Amino acid sequence: MRLRSMSACVVVLTLGISVAAQTKISGTNHCAKPDPQTMVQVGDRPNHAFAVGQVKCAWTKPWELAGIPGKEGVGTFSGEVEGNKNRFHAYYVDTMENGDKAYYRYQGTAVLKDGAPQTEEGTWSLIRGTGKLKGVTGKGTYKGTVGADGTMTYEVEGEYQTAPKKS
Repeated sequence: MRLRSMSACVVVLTLGISVAAQTKISGTNHCAKPDPQTMVQVGDRPNHAFAVGQVKCAWTKPWELAGIPGKEGVGTFSGEVEGNKNRFHAYYVDTMENGDKAYYRYQGTAVLKDGAPQTEEGTWSLIRGTGKLKGVTGKGTYKGTVGADGTMTYEVEGEYQTAPKKS
């Protein structure tokens, strides 16, 4: 009898808590050349500098968060350049098709040629959203390649979860 009432209690508690499921996502994002971008040479050795800049992007193959396709966004970054490598941290504000926003933090490394990225890869975290995306979180990876015009195309993948619904 005691086991049966404990089982009933577990079932009731389980039904009262909705678990947020992980949803896999992927997409392609195309970004213009950084504008503005500032490089400040450290001066301790050749090709050692700090960089800060901003880049505008648009989804060419949008991913969807909670059924809402991504549209365009702005990334703001800072990094340290040493020779042909750049390590950086950044934030990305993604405006969705319906006007909601998703906010990401990302970091990675880039291989440079003549001071410009040729390839880039790293990880991202979805830290919050507005409107229908309120409470959403996620994480994943990305890889970027440079185009002949100096723009970058990113293949992005990962997973996200919406906030659990309370019953």
